[in-house]
Amino acid sequence: MMVDNTAEARHFLSVFDFDGTITKRDSFIPFLRFAFGKRVFARRLVKLVIPTLKCIGRRVTRDELKEVLIQTYMTGVDAKWVEKKASEFCEKYWTRLMRPSGLIAVATQVNSGAIVTICSASPAIVLKPFADKLGIRLIGTNLEIKDGILTGRISGHNCRCAQKVARLEAEYGPLASYHLRAWGDTRGDYEMLAAAQEPYWRHFHNGGGKRHSPIAKIKGIQK
Repeated sequence: MMVDNTAEARHFLSVFDFDGTITKRDSFIPFLRFAFGKRVFARRLVKLVIPTLKCIGRRVTRDELKEVLIQTYMTGVDAKWVEKKASEFCEKYWTRLMRPSGLIAVATQVNSGAIVTICSASPAIVLKPFADKLGIRLIGTNLEIKDGILTGRISGHNCRCAQKVARLEAEYGPLASYHLRAWGDTRGDYEMLAAAQEPYWRHFHNGGGKRHSPIAKIKGIQK
C-alpha cells in the first residue's frame, strides 16, 4: 500500500522569524528610510533618541519603544501608500537583504509540503510582499487602520516573545497538533523555539549560532 507522504507532511508547521533570521539585518528601519526619504527619516528619528536611551536604561520596554517608533512614522499615513512602498522596497532590496541559505531553507520546507509561515514582530503590512514572493504565509505585528489611514497604533500586541506562540495558535490551533520546526535569532523568539520539536537558533549565521546556542535555556522555558 502506498503511503501518502504529502498528507503526512501537512502535519508539519515550519515557522521562520524574519529580521536577522532569513534576512541579513533588520528590515523595518531601512524600510522607513526608503519610504520617507533620508531627510524626513532623519528629522523624525530625533524624536526617538530619548525613548531609545530609556530603553537601554530599562526604563522603557522594547514593546513601548516599538510603539513610539510606529507612532512617530506611521500616524496619519495612507495604508495603500505604505503597501505600495513595501512592494517597491521588497523589489529593490530583496537581493541585498535576504540570506541565500535562508531562502533555500524556506523553499525546502515549502517543497516538503509543510505549512510554512513567517512569524515576525515587524509590521505585517511591510512584510507582506516578502511573504508573497516566498510563497508562504505571514504573521506579523498588525497596525491599526481607520478609514484607510494608519492611526500610529498597534492593533493587538507586538508579535514577539509569548505573543508569537499566541498568534501561531490563533492561526493554526494548538501547536501540539503539529510537528513544529522554528527558526529564530533573538530573545523575542525564545518562546516560539521552546514550543518546537526542532528549534534552530541562528541557523544561517555561519556557524556562530551553533557555538553559542541557548537552546538548552530556551527549552527550560517549557518546564
